[in-house]
Amino acid sequence: MTSQTSMRHRFLLTTFFLILSLGLGLAFAESLPEGISSPPQQAARLTSDDPFTTMMQVLTHKRCVNCHPNGDRPRQGEDSHYHNFNVQRGPDDHGVAGLQCSTCHQAENNDYAGVPGAPEWSLAPLEMYWEGLSRVEIARSMMDPARNGGRNLEETVKHLTEHKLVLWAWEPGVDAAGRPREVPPVPLEEYIQAVKAWAAAGAVIPES
Repeated sequence: MTSQTSMRHRFLLTTFFLILSLGLGLAFAESLPEGISSPPQQAARLTSDDPFTTMMQVLTHKRCVNCHPNGDRPRQGEDSHYHNFNVQRGPDDHGVAGLQCSTCHQAENNDYAGVPGAPEWSLAPLEMYWEGLSRVEIARSMMDPARNGGRNLEETVKHLTEHKLVLWAWEPGVDAAGRPREVPPVPLEEYIQAVKAWAAAGAVIPES
């Protein structure tokens, strides 16, 4: 074997190992366990959700939509069935005479009976229905003073992040069988930060 051929073989071998090392390194980065830093491009991919998307993961969850029905009957349960006992909205969104929301729903959960509770338990006004709407349609509705109770942006953010009935979604207690109710897919503090970040950036609603 000539010296030139030997050098060519060494070059090809070195190139092969460099490519192999790079491939293994990328594969390893994709499978890094929690707590270990990943390359910048991987970190960007993992945190690509924008504040609007994060916020709407909560607002489209059953814990919210069950109380924003498209009609006069609230939804309940993990399958969002119609409320038991033919409960109706009533003239002020608190139920009909003799069957007010407060008859069963108190200011806190009753885990013995499996009845959820929070201050000001009620249905959202009918013009604020979210059931059946897309996330964009929900956002447009909640930002429309004609449908959101006349709230401006600051008041809407305050409602979404401070109202105790809204925050109840993260502490929904257990059902009548003692099973914990499902909470929204975003932790409370992360949700609050997303709402405020979205508002601070101009409360832009995407096209889809």
